[in-house]
This record gives sequence, structure tokens and C-alpha cells, in this order.
Amino acid sequence: MAPNQKELAKLAGVSAGTVSNVISGSAKVSERSRQKVLEAIRILNYRPNLIARSLKTNRTYTLGIVIPDITIPFFPKIVRGAEAAARERGYFLIVLDSEGSPEREEDMLALLRAQRVEGILLVTAQASEAGDTENPQDIAGSPIVCVDRVPVNLDVDSVCVDDAGASEMATAHLIENGHRRIAIITGPLSLQNEHERLRGYKRALSRAGIPLDESLIWNAAFGQELVAGLCQRGFRQSPERPTALLATNGVTGMAALRSLYTMGLRTPRDFAFVTFDQVNAEALFKPGISTVVQPTYDMGHRAVEVLLRRIEAGEQSPPPITRVQLPAELVVRESSATRLKDAPARSETKKRAKE
Repeated sequence: MAPNQKELAKLAGVSAGTVSNVISGSAKVSERSRQKVLEAIRILNYRPNLIARSLKTNRTYTLGIVIPDITIPFFPKIVRGAEAAARERGYFLIVLDSEGSPEREEDMLALLRAQRVEGILLVTAQASEAGDTENPQDIAGSPIVCVDRVPVNLDVDSVCVDDAGASEMATAHLIENGHRRIAIITGPLSLQNEHERLRGYKRALSRAGIPLDESLIWNAAFGQELVAGLCQRGFRQSPERPTALLATNGVTGMAALRSLYTMGLRTPRDFAFVTFDQVNAEALFKPGISTVVQPTYDMGHRAVEVLLRRIEAGEQSPPPITRVQLPAELVVRESSATRLKDAPARSETKKRAKE
């Protein structure tokens, strides 16, 4: 027989009302009591009767999330964090894939609203070729939080990474190891996060006193062939070949690395390499790949917390717009750990950065 809320209350050592408040999120509960109830839920494997609760409260206790491509490992990690946060509060999460299409994204949002979800997490699809920025969808009707990619000129709750800061950190690492000819290959600059990562790269060069060379900025989409062509032309045609390469997302990074390997180039022997996003196939690449690791699970988890805060506040007393920026971590492995031969002393590089 399935456990009920009275049994949860007994195990947690709190009142039935406290259990109800934790599950529904209808009133503030102390963090200590909340954790006791969540632990009791876990132990008893409690699952609320959503149909009965919906009939009683006129609420569905479901959330939705729309992601651009479920086959890219980055996005399921966000979903896992979001699902865990939703489950902790007695909500279920519906996951939909827009396949990178703004039109399909609109359909997915309409479908979630038709299912009466109480709120939506959105990792927006890329803009159409004619647009300069993400295509901001009509977000009226349900509370919504944008995750990872934040549309421009749209007042909406969001949870993302400090993209400019993360890119600046990765570029500064390469500079500290003596590199001055650092190429960057980006995803579509119509996406705000890609634009911010390019900005961080430029900021790091500027702070180190390194002149910006536009020929080392390679703007790509997510297509493997386009990335390969840009990388191979960049390394073949440059009068002075780059000594380091930064990729601003995992899909582009993997395609870049494969294309340069087919040319017979190896990292770190021929170039230092850093990419955003954990590389799942890293075991296939030796030496190991330096990576800007984004807190994907935390992004999903925090996004649900922000979304539920807005849902619980209601339309009468909406909270101010919340914009969360989480720090990324640079994990240095062999692909960028070696100092460039004949590079000036590190103290000189730092001195230039201050000048």
C-alpha cells in the first residue's frame, strides 16, 4: 500500500500540515523541517496522487522543459538537475526536444501550455539565418525561466553560466602558458552565450596586451563539415599558424579536434587546446582534453527553484526578474598544460597584462 502524508509526518517528526506545505510549496517551511520531509519522502518512496490533487486544488503540479537537442550530452545533464529539483517539491517534469528549430519550439511551448503545465524551462533554439539574435518566443501565459541561452532584450528569469568570465579564464590560461596566437572557434554568434564567450576571449587578449587578430576568430555553426573546413583552412592558410585553439562549445570542440587530427596535427605537440563542455569521448583522446566545465546539473536545479518561486508568488505579487549566473570551472589536462617553447617568462606576460 502506498504511503500517505500522515506516515510521512510521523517518520519526519513534523505535523501533517508541514508535510503538506513542503509538498505543495504553499507556505514557507524552515529548511530543517523541509529536509526532514524530503528525507522521509525518499525513504518511503512517496509519490503524490497527482490526479486527486489536481481535482482538489485545480493545479497540475507539472513543469515542462524544452531543449534544442537531446542527443547532445550537455542538455540531458540540465534535465537531470531540473527533474531532481521538481521531484523534491512534488512536481513532475515533461521533457520536449525542439530539434533546434524555432518553429518547432513554438509548437512545443503551445503543447506544454495545452497540458496545463504550471511553468516552463526553456533552452531556446538558435535564431533563423535572417536574425541577429535568438528568436524570442511568445512567453506569455505560463511562468518561464530561460536556461543557458538568454534571449536578448527580453525581460525573463534566467539561469546561465558567466560565459564571458569562463571564456576569459580559459584564454588567460593559454596566455599564461606563453601562447599569443590563440584562435577561437565559436558556435553561431546569433546565440547570446556564444557571443559572450567571444567577448571574454577578446577581453583576455586585451588585458594581456595582445592585439586582436580577426583572422583567428572562426565563426561556425554546429555542422561538422563547416567546423572542419574552418579549422583546416585556419591551420593551413595562416601565415603564422595558431599555437592554441579555444572551442566555445563541446559539439564544435569535438569536430575541431577530429578535423585537426585528420591533418596529422596533435595536441599539445602542435597546438594547445581547450574546449567548453565535458567531452564524453575523452577516453578516446590521448592526451586528455582541457575543459571549461559548466555546472549543468546545478543550472537545471536552480532554474526549477527560480521557476517555483515565481509560481508560488502568483500573479498578485510577482518577484523581480531573477538572473542567475553560475561560475564555470577550468579543468586543465595535458592538451593545454605544457608551456609553449621559447615563450617569454610568465612574469613578463603578467606584466603586460597590467600595462
